Amino acid sequence: MSSRAFVLVAVSAAIGSLSTVIALRLISKSKRLCSSPSSLLHENGSLVDSPVRSPFDPSKRNGYLSWDDYFMAIAFLSAKRSKDPNRQVGACLVSQNGIILGIGYNGFPRGCSDDKLPWAKKSLSGDPLETKYPYVVHAEVNAILNTNHASAAGQKLYVTMFPCNECAKIIIQSGVSEVIYFVEKKINNSNTSYSASHKLLSLAGVKVRKHQPQMAEILLKFEEP
Repeated sequence: MSSRAFVLVAVSAAIGSLSTVIALRLISKSKRLCSSPSSLLHENGSLVDSPVRSPFDPSKRNGYLSWDDYFMAIAFLSAKRSKDPNRQVGACLVSQNGIILGIGYNGFPRGCSDDKLPWAKKSLSGDPLETKYPYVVHAEVNAILNTNHASAAGQKLYVTMFPCNECAKIIIQSGVSEVIYFVEKKINNSNTSYSASHKLLSLAGVKVRKHQPQMAEILLKFEEP
């Protein structure tokens, strides 16, 4: 065999091997898509809808929100309405059969201008009336009060931050049966308030649990569905 013929045979073999590898990869990718025709794996680990879903596929979509993530997301969205420059808290009151009864966020009482009251955490003169604390209504309280006269008794309260002892008292008095929180505030000397809250809720028989999200994030876009 001449050197020219040998080179042609070698090149043909290499091209054939490369074609086989590409074909195997395409087949493998196709199988993966077929095994989950209605969803794709997002880089953050959550499932999102595939843009190539078959119109004949009778199965429901993957990647939809769990009830817990749904209600906690509403609490987080409500927190975006807060004008507090330091900490925005949201809450969502939900019935035992999954009906939203009220939502709220931390802010000043109705009719009290948030431009005429202070948002500061500390006062230069040491006067507490120059801070937000004597005036602000917490998110949990607003969610309970915003129920359009529906009873909070026996219901669940989703809140982005664990309630302080003052809010715990109102939660107990309103009859809420379960508190689901996302994070617990423990800074400086504030532990006393939250320790008291834990104790009060426990004594009153109110179930408390920390939210365990199934999705790392939820992206919202204002566009036509």
